[in-house]
Amino acid sequence: MKNIIPDYRLDMVGEPCPYPAVATLEAMPSLQKGEILEVVSDCPQSINNIPLDARNHGYT
Repeated sequence: MKNIIPDYRLDMVGEPCPYPAVATLEAMPSLQKGEILEVVSDCPQSINNIPLDARNHGYT
């Protein structure tokens, strides 16, 4: 198994939804192709919402 090391970390612990998803989408345009953004959140909906929102905005 390969360890993935993120280039950036967004700590959203304690922030209620939808703020983790909004902050993630705001951070995404500053990433270069291939860079990894790690998002840390304790909002239960984030596990589903953030990947879906990212895909809906053209990020993979």
